[in-house]
Amino acid sequence: MMRQEQENIIIIRNALLINEESRTEADVVISGDHISEILPPGSATAAPEADIIDAGGLWLLPGIIDDHVHFREPGLTHKGDIASESAAAAAGGVTSFMEMPNTVPQTVNLGEWERKNALAATTSVINYSFYLGATDSNIRELHRADRGLVPGIKLFMGASTGNMLVSDEQALDEIFRIKGFPLACHCEDERMIRANISAYREAYGEDIDPSYHPVIRSREACLVSTSAAINRARRNGTRLHLLHLSTAEETALLTAGHDPSGKQVTAEACVHHLWFDDTYYAKKGNLIKWNPPVRRASDREALIHAVREGMIDVIATDHAPHTLTEKSAPYFSAPSGGPTVQHSLVMMLELCHRGELTPELVVRKMCHNPALVFGIRDRGFLRKGYKADMVLVDPDSPWTVNSSNILYKCGWSPLEGTTFGSSVIMTLVNGVPVVAGGHLTGNRAPEMLQFKR
Repeated sequence: MMRQEQENIIIIRNALLINEESRTEADVVISGDHISEILPPGSATAAPEADIIDAGGLWLLPGIIDDHVHFREPGLTHKGDIASESAAAAAGGVTSFMEMPNTVPQTVNLGEWERKNALAATTSVINYSFYLGATDSNIRELHRADRGLVPGIKLFMGASTGNMLVSDEQALDEIFRIKGFPLACHCEDERMIRANISAYREAYGEDIDPSYHPVIRSREACLVSTSAAINRARRNGTRLHLLHLSTAEETALLTAGHDPSGKQVTAEACVHHLWFDDTYYAKKGNLIKWNPPVRRASDREALIHAVREGMIDVIATDHAPHTLTEKSAPYFSAPSGGPTVQHSLVMMLELCHRGELTPELVVRKMCHNPALVFGIRDRGFLRKGYKADMVLVDPDSPWTVNSSNILYKCGWSPLEGTTFGSSVIMTLVNGVPVVAGGHLTGNRAPEMLQFKR
């Protein structure tokens, strides 16, 4: 972890802060790794050693906290690794990530969890944390986890990449009784999905059209599993966080309210479900094959509505790179998942340009609420004394995604050819500019996330 011997001072002048439901012009003074002052515009006094950033015309946001990524290390590093994917994340304004356990080997014990943290300490560009994964047989290990350092337990109630499905009823009850951190749940009913897979294989063979994906991994499979998770959480007093909801019906199970701090059940929507709908399968095919699937336009609209009304608390990515060769295989052989972490912020700001969201709402769902849902210490807001994780955005600087500006190790994006109206200009992590002028600087000062529990 690189640290300068003397405390660096950076003054960001005349930025428009989008933070805590308001827009305020201000100067922000960074001393070392934290915000030391937020002052009226033009009033910050420059010390001789200070670096001055003129942010006139730019938006200053808290750094994005992505609670749901798959960076593929260890074991799947041909798809991505912590260094490559955290760099792509930084280029997109993401300053902290929480990474999922379905790597090879799976992160289902503290030894593998510690190994990932050691890798991130030496290679990540941004702040890091790692979930522990639940299995039918690792309850003791889950109880041993440090609640101040582990973001939560990941539970697959439907098999996905890595086949970590927990199906034993007694084990599920024991997992739902664990207290002290959120239980982050992937909800799809495996029996229903397997029956659909068998029927469609028999009818159409291996190379069926990807547009059948939302039928095979049906909305009913999601609704049944999500309902079961909520009911089990209520019986056991579990702090439940529902991942990547995809259907209108699931949003109806949730409680409205913009402060997630008092909710027993919180929920996440992912950027691909807020961006794509099933009309894209004709052009994108397996490139937009995710679990759970991209669905109807009416589902996308319902998810947007749930974000606006507070039923959905967090917007994340489920960033999950695969090689283009893997994604080009016949439907049943092509893995689910795709890379989005470099583009998540500009995707959501584009929805602001379209009038579907507001910048304040995007900041709430991508910065404030992840910090509140998981109890992240001193991050997620632009506040005096908080860590200087932040991103400068030019809201009127169009650019187009193409092969020359994609930073994912897998080298492709389902958004190639898309033009966005906003650009990330600078990303600071613990007061260190890791992106400047829209380009990686080579600097890094990541920290392990800490949680208030």
